[in-house]
Amino acid sequence: MTQQPIPSDVASDIRDPRDWVKVLAAYRDPNWKQSWFEVFATAAPFLVLWGLAWWALSVSYLLAFVISLANGVFLVRLFTIQHDCGHGSFFASRDACDWLGRVLGVVTLTPYAVWRRTHSIHHSSAGNLGRRGIGDIHTMTVSEFEAQGWFGQQMYRLYRNPVILFGLGPIYIFFLQNRVPLGLMKIRKYWYSAMLTNLVLALVLVAIYLLGGWAPILLIFVPSTLMAATIGMWLFYVQHQFEHAHWDEEEEWDLHNSALHGSSYYVMPKVLQWLSANIGIHHVHHLYSRIPFYRLPEVLKDHAELAQANRMTIRESFASVRLHLWDEQSRKLLSFRQARALTR
Repeated sequence: MTQQPIPSDVASDIRDPRDWVKVLAAYRDPNWKQSWFEVFATAAPFLVLWGLAWWALSVSYLLAFVISLANGVFLVRLFTIQHDCGHGSFFASRDACDWLGRVLGVVTLTPYAVWRRTHSIHHSSAGNLGRRGIGDIHTMTVSEFEAQGWFGQQMYRLYRNPVILFGLGPIYIFFLQNRVPLGLMKIRKYWYSAMLTNLVLALVLVAIYLLGGWAPILLIFVPSTLMAATIGMWLFYVQHQFEHAHWDEEEEWDLHNSALHGSSYYVMPKVLQWLSANIGIHHVHHLYSRIPFYRLPEVLKDHAELAQANRMTIRESFASVRLHLWDEQSRKLLSFRQARALTR
């Protein structure tokens, strides 16, 4: 039986993030018709643009390239559907979620079982300074950075450089890292997930090559994948990397506090919110990951307090790129320059 929403006038008095879980439980039930509609509304334009780009190869390589870049946004949306499948929120059936997730994992170059596990680790440890390393963007504290030698500091500066994070980083993650189950190397089922995804992906690419040669691979497959990977990396970055984010040491860390205060609400125009499948409503998603993405706006509509929490506009998000180090004293992310002034 569907749980009834808690009235907004009651929910507005809630201050403990743990209590929000009870409120959000009312939104967890997926609608199978809506879910399949979202699949069709995303996969259909993705395939149409793929076909259009292939046709454009006979007219202009540049035109095919541009169409492929545009198609990257639908690939992002397919990845977000896979993301919901990993949380078991897209269908009532766990098996249905898993099978759709496996299929989409080939399209997104992301082995489903491997990603589901690493993303689960991310959700269970986000904002925990003692459990960094899997499914997150590495973030040092000011004191940790100061304790590094010259080489360590330069390597971290290089890692946090936007060219690396949003340029080379997505290439490495989706084309190389995802080919093996890094972090889960000793568990057989994750090897199966990675290798089977690689095998099916290889067969698809061979079929594309036999039908059209290298052109559709280099001018359609690669550009759309890289565009989606870059957009995805940016979205993941702004979801947890902002000035008043939330980090704690292991003994003080709390799952629900970190979910609410350590995840942003990325405010975007309606069309971008649709294309990103509402993933910008990330604080609600972390509080209750079983809510289907198409019900997240419903939560904000019903609960104004959540609609005002951790808001970040696109313009404001660009400033987050300059923030690199967590200062445990001021409890803010700082730039290297701010951290240097602080230590002096």
